[in-house]
Amino acid sequence: MIANRGEIALRINRACQELGVLTVAIFSEADRDSLHVRQADEAFCVGPGPAGRSYLNIPNIISTALITHCDAIHPGYGFLAENARFAEICSDHGLTFIGPEPRVIALMGDKATAKKVVREAGVPTTPGTDVLRSLEEAYEAAASIGYPILLKATAGGGGRGMRVVEEPNELQRAYAGATAESEASFKDGRLYVEKLIRTPRHIEVQVLGDEFGNVVHLGERDCSIQKPAHQKIVEETPAPNLLPAIRASLHEMALRVCRHVGYTNAGTLEFLAAGDDVYFMEMNTRIQVEHPVTEMVYNIDLVKEQIRIASGEPLGYRQSDLAGRGHAIECRINAEDVRNHFAPAAGTVSKLVFPGGPGIRVDTHLYAGATIPPYYDSMIAKVIAYGDTREIAIARMERALSETVIEGVQTTIDLCMEILAAPAFRNGRYDVEFLSNELALR
Repeated sequence: MIANRGEIALRINRACQELGVLTVAIFSEADRDSLHVRQADEAFCVGPGPAGRSYLNIPNIISTALITHCDAIHPGYGFLAENARFAEICSDHGLTFIGPEPRVIALMGDKATAKKVVREAGVPTTPGTDVLRSLEEAYEAAASIGYPILLKATAGGGGRGMRVVEEPNELQRAYAGATAESEASFKDGRLYVEKLIRTPRHIEVQVLGDEFGNVVHLGERDCSIQKPAHQKIVEETPAPNLLPAIRASLHEMALRVCRHVGYTNAGTLEFLAAGDDVYFMEMNTRIQVEHPVTEMVYNIDLVKEQIRIASGEPLGYRQSDLAGRGHAIECRINAEDVRNHFAPAAGTVSKLVFPGGPGIRVDTHLYAGATIPPYYDSMIAKVIAYGDTREIAIARMERALSETVIEGVQTTIDLCMEILAAPAFRNGRYDVEFLSNELALR
């Protein structure tokens, strides 16, 4: 069963088809005509449009999996992908959860708990708190750590349930907003406080582990170009202008943490790099949106690897066998009004043309006539460009974006073009404040 929607559901379905694995798609009433529904071997509606009544509806999802005699559930990313209780329920019903063990999800998928575990492994973390019990505790923690701070959802991801708080009079409103958003997105409204580190780079390391204790990394990705709400929009690998010692340290710390917790399946450890200082931020115990850039550079299908690992197969390689070649960049195409604070732009796609040519990959569930519902994340496509060098990858991405036509809804295509043309991006010297400082987008 593919317990997700959109491009990631289609991506998983394609991997299963190539492995000879039959698939069951789930969908909400709003996604009845979605492409992932058409491509799966079977498809079943699990509820109405709002995610809380469909893609987060655990009883309906499990019942459908059992009725259709599924062996396993792939959660994709978002929704229930980092929900330890969901993974436990899968196991209780004889279903293989394609991801790490529930114990490890609880340790590492919970952002606040993960920092404790990582410190035990000797890896530095950003200053912060455990899970907050009240607004009053948030005030005390912020005063102790010092403003500005970040309020973050312990079950969060994709920038949801996160708020920057510059001074005390902003905290109450931010706390209420982050709690509500986290509850709506993950059915878990718990928060923690983290010190806001100004102008760092956001670097993440991709890992794979099997059930036999083997764990490897597949390099790092620079995900520093983010919208004001901390949602990524452009990612690349390898990270440009990263000192060799920092790069090696990031890889070593990621492997150390994975061995410490006995990590299996695919995962990503996220770090903040500021000068010579590197801090562990969080771990995503799932496949990432930006996984295609790693696939292009390492020539490994990460989704197939997830399925093989969950089937009990060992990794077919060691760290010494892995060497990234070339450079890859991903641009997320979102249905958003960039000049109106990235407001979602639901609607119907009237015309659609995607690019092709050497080194170009497009992951999407769009088709001409498709309706983009208002209930979910606004990402509608990912364009990935690969080249032997970063310069070639940038040139190919610019060409690919210029060929892309999406009419009927507003998109972030023009913004991606602006990012690629900016001097700070061209020279690879940017940080998480790129959009605010370079393009004056707040």
